[in-house]
Amino acid sequence: MTDYFKQLEIRWSDLDPNFHLRHSAYYDFGAYSRISFMNEHGISAEVLRNANIGPVILREECMFRKEIKFGDQVKINLRIEKTNDDFSKWTMVHEIWKNGDALSAIITVDGAWMDTVHRKLRVPPKTFKEIFSIISNNTGE
Repeated sequence: MTDYFKQLEIRWSDLDPNFHLRHSAYYDFGAYSRISFMNEHGISAEVLRNANIGPVILREECMFRKEIKFGDQVKINLRIEKTNDDFSKWTMVHEIWKNGDALSAIITVDGAWMDTVHRKLRVPPKTFKEIFSIISNNTGE
């Protein structure tokens, strides 16, 4: 397994009235990380559109640990925690780190792949499983 990290910049618009990162920004950062990983590894919007497939979230949960404030240096990692054998369903975990050493949040996402024409879950192309195996803890439930 290879670690995948994405550096993030905290914007003023990411803050809440308490001057720390608003809760929904954590989820936005998770989505940004997932989409960045896919794009960087050849699963672009065009590839998804041509294959009539897209990722869907079945459950998303965040455990908040340490507050993040404007000016903090933030990075988020991404890993596949588990999948079923054909990679049609998966669990991804993100850890959001601030200033190099403080674990600030853990986001867990259960998802699947949807056929964008027939609007039902489906098995993705084999290449998707191969690409995501780069960041996978294990494969198969």
